[in-house]
Amino acid sequence: MKKIGLFLMACVVSAVASQAQNSIVKSLEREVPGQGKVTIHQDARIASLIGSEYIPTTTDERKVLKSTGYRIQVYAGNNTRTAKNQAQNVAAQVREYFPELPVYASFNPPRWLCRAGDFRSIEEADAMMRRLRATGVFKEVSIVKDQINIPL
Repeated sequence: MKKIGLFLMACVVSAVASQAQNSIVKSLEREVPGQGKVTIHQDARIASLIGSEYIPTTTDERKVLKSTGYRIQVYAGNNTRTAKNQAQNVAAQVREYFPELPVYASFNPPRWLCRAGDFRSIEEADAMMRRLRATGVFKEVSIVKDQINIPL
């Protein structure tokens, strides 16, 4: 009986994974008037690898894909109210210097963090980190691996 239950659970998990993969491929293969049509030909082994990292979600009523990438950590405090205020103040300063850069002030137990950017490569993150340091205001910045938002 346990074997049947495990088998059914494995079938459900593989079906969910293949549906996620299919939605990504289908979103890429859609035909947009005036822009042409993309057709994807790929090996089944590649298709099985796609879909586990990208989860379509909405953020601020915009459609985004969640993916693994890099952000720049501008502030890390403890779990006090002053650390929360400091994280929000640092976020406001980053927005003042770089209004186009997305900034995230959040509580990740046990500390308040302020992170900036949604970078797919470490090279992009490094270039922005150097610009942040060049302002002279943000001294303790570092690149961290994080889940990023990619706009659709």
